[in-house]
Amino acid sequence: MNLKKTILITGGAGFIGSHLVRLYVNKYPDYKIINLDKLTYAGNLANLKDIEDKANYEFVKGDIVDADFIHDLFCKYEFDGVIHLAAESHVDRSITNPTEFIFTNIVGTTNLLNAAKFIWKENNKENLFYHVSTDEVYGSLGKTGFFVETTPYDPRSPYSASKASSDHLVRAYYHTFNLPVVISNCSNNYGSFQFPEKLIPLFINNIRENKPLPVYGKGENIRDWLYVEDHAIAIDTIYHNGKIGDTYNIGGHNEWTNIALIKVMCKEMDKRLGRKIGTSEKLITYVKDRAGHDLRYAIDSTKLQEELGWKPSLQFEEGIERTIGWYLENEDWLKNVTSGQYQKYYEEQYEKR
Repeated sequence: MNLKKTILITGGAGFIGSHLVRLYVNKYPDYKIINLDKLTYAGNLANLKDIEDKANYEFVKGDIVDADFIHDLFCKYEFDGVIHLAAESHVDRSITNPTEFIFTNIVGTTNLLNAAKFIWKENNKENLFYHVSTDEVYGSLGKTGFFVETTPYDPRSPYSASKASSDHLVRAYYHTFNLPVVISNCSNNYGSFQFPEKLIPLFINNIRENKPLPVYGKGENIRDWLYVEDHAIAIDTIYHNGKIGDTYNIGGHNEWTNIALIKVMCKEMDKRLGRKIGTSEKLITYVKDRAGHDLRYAIDSTKLQEELGWKPSLQFEEGIERTIGWYLENEDWLKNVTSGQYQKYYEEQYEKR
């Protein structure tokens, strides 16, 4: 097989990563796609059953915090490009255990940057280190305005602080070592294969099982929701057409308060499950608010749309219908990833007011 490029995707067994790996393996049969994942609680090879036997796909289990392992991996495969998604990403977990986020998100990113710098130092190929980040690095918005690529950083949680640090390191390697990089900052993702401690799959599962729906504070926090398949297409667009050294914001143009989103889900679930409309809303339980809970995130993706021609394909109502349908049709997947340890964490995290 004559392969044009060998691309490393880190965190490729996770939620966003698995969608990106699937897109690349299917869209680029002349690329060799190496999926590197530690397979922690959020990484699941069952997410990629449909492409695991493809000739241009290979999975490698490993930890980006292990510098020697990462160095050897880059020497073995001589990657043409890296798309770096591997990260600890759950805000609540970062409050419980900040140190783990420092190692994975900061030290791990540095190890990848060092390996890329080493292997590409005398390489005339068109290499690229693509760092996938979050809108949470920008902090919190009031009721108006949007995050743009030049919004000052103001992270409020250990998670967002660790991602902000990794963003700064990627830019530093571009300016100091001329490492070819791009960065994207995205809004909240939703869709299939998301680990069920995140809001949407958690609530789908809880409604199905008639369990309480724990809502932080009064549910007034606002998020911009991006369908995960649209995000994968945006990453692909930026990887192949983005300007070296630039940052691109990726947003879904779907702002919802948490409580409004939950009520939409309750109504759709009642319809799907044949329950009387309003039944699932009775499961809503207000719990103690998260520490440092940002009020609002909203992304302005004008730059990405105008310069590279990307735009989201779905509005939230259609996307949430697809998402709910997928989880209801894949109950075995939900059961397999919902372990006893997860249940203990869930109980500790959502302390009743």
